[in-house]
Amino acid sequence: MKEFWSSRIRGLTPYTPGEQPRERKFIKLNTNENPYPPSPMALSAIRAAADEPLRLYPDPDCTQLREVMAATCGLKPSQVFVGNGSDEVLALCFQAFFDPDRILLFPDVTYSFYPVFAALYGLQYRQVPLDEGFGVPVESFLAPNGGVVLANPNAPTGRALSLCAIRRILEGNPGAVVLVDEAYVDFGAESAVELIDRYPNLVVVQTLSKSRSLAGLRVGFALAQENLIAALNCVKNSFNSYPLDRLALAGAEGALRDPDYFRTTTAQIIATRDRTAARLKTLGFDVCESASNFLFIAHPKAPAKVLLDGLRERGILVRWWDQPRIRNHLRVSVGTQTEMDALYDALSELVR
Repeated sequence: MKEFWSSRIRGLTPYTPGEQPRERKFIKLNTNENPYPPSPMALSAIRAAADEPLRLYPDPDCTQLREVMAATCGLKPSQVFVGNGSDEVLALCFQAFFDPDRILLFPDVTYSFYPVFAALYGLQYRQVPLDEGFGVPVESFLAPNGGVVLANPNAPTGRALSLCAIRRILEGNPGAVVLVDEAYVDFGAESAVELIDRYPNLVVVQTLSKSRSLAGLRVGFALAQENLIAALNCVKNSFNSYPLDRLALAGAEGALRDPDYFRTTTAQIIATRDRTAARLKTLGFDVCESASNFLFIAHPKAPAKVLLDGLRERGILVRWWDQPRIRNHLRVSVGTQTEMDALYDALSELVR
């Protein structure tokens, strides 16, 4: 029963996040969380911020954090927008840059929040089919449109676009915003941040949830030229002028000030990912080339749903979608080497 519901949301199918178990202890390889703890500098900053000033509102402009982020990315603070995780930042982008009378383009196999945002905000959209190897067909994103949204690396496939391909899409769409969602870029892809000063229609969205181990803190960024950042601030300040709390601001700044820890943990994840991919191929799995902190796998003789259920019985959670084209694939987050060894042993048993 949907009495009193807005007509805009009655037919909406919300995004479904990965399972967060509350009872049994699982090896969680289903939500792309970082297997390593946050930087000690981040934790220390959070503890220091948990004090009497919590009774006061945080800085609505996130000034100090934007300055640190700008320095990290080689930009100006006026080119940085901060929000409660990249999902909120993406939602604000959909409101700020895309119009209902112009068709939005994004891949048919990608982050499943994109069609939810489009439907919620009354936007027309077309899903562009990826090629047979789940690659992005660049030329298909040059058709007339009102905006392009690309996850790079893509999710759930893990495949990455080159900067050359992103430049081609930017130059082919001079009258529309191209939004590049770089939630997983730190695990092996090329960031488009270096293109921002050359392309006024580029918005790059990043998060501290994955490579900085702060999924529980909820901090995301948009990076763009000042005109687009001003549009995001216009939307944000129309309903929530205090987006980040004091603990999030402190923890995010602490994490960004510890690049050595960041480089060490991402390198560990990349090494574990590549070793796991090679081992799974020996079991007969097809493994997409990944530039992310997850693997997208399929086995020609073992249905993905059977593997999903079998892994769960053995205490391991992975992600599966009952959708065309990817119904026989699993997305597996990269955990510690011990966790990935347990995954390998379980899959060995299931496929043999």
